[in-house]
Amino acid sequence: VAAAPWWLPVKGANWKHPEGPDSNISNRMDHPVLHVSWNDAVAFCTWAGKRLPTEAEWEYSCRGGLENRYLLLFPWGNKLQPKGQHYANIWQGVFPTNNTAEDGYKGTAPVTAFPPNGYGLYNIVGNAWEWTADWWAVHHSTEEVHNPKGPSSGTDRVKKGGSYMCHKSYCYRYRCAARSQNTPDSSASNLGFRCAADTLPELP
Repeated sequence: VAAAPWWLPVKGANWKHPEGPDSNISNRMDHPVLHVSWNDAVAFCTWAGKRLPTEAEWEYSCRGGLENRYLLLFPWGNKLQPKGQHYANIWQGVFPTNNTAEDGYKGTAPVTAFPPNGYGLYNIVGNAWEWTADWWAVHHSTEEVHNPKGPSSGTDRVKKGGSYMCHKSYCYRYRCAARSQNTPDSSASNLGFRCAADTLPELP
């Protein structure tokens, strides 16, 4: 990819072989699933009786109940490393040449590797981008809307949360309000999803 030379197409890469046919996920069963297109994510959610969250639902969930939603940067507050502690799996060092992995991980991390937010959600920023249900639009409506949905059509879908490849100098999108987009048929080694549900599961 000319504009981003650290991205290379890998023939045969998929969710079961994230780095190509010779790779596997046998030692990463507690990591987020990767290399899943938006279409496949929707298919899985539907099979599971769930769905993808809207962008608004995702962002609301990211904030974990904290106040000052227009000012809040991260799910845990406004400091990236409160008291020097890491709360997300992102790129440390110089991007893209040297990831010092100060947070303990150079690739994806187990989904419970860092503390959950106020709603009990783990790794909602960093680690892997997450698909949402919405079509991409450059700007949101300025009108106040309760539980807004995205545009009715488009070419790209919204993804949220950033990933282990995000660094402030390149991809400062591990903030709750940050967003990006991709075509629904795309997959990548830093892109996954999480399901949403309209009703809580029944407890045994």
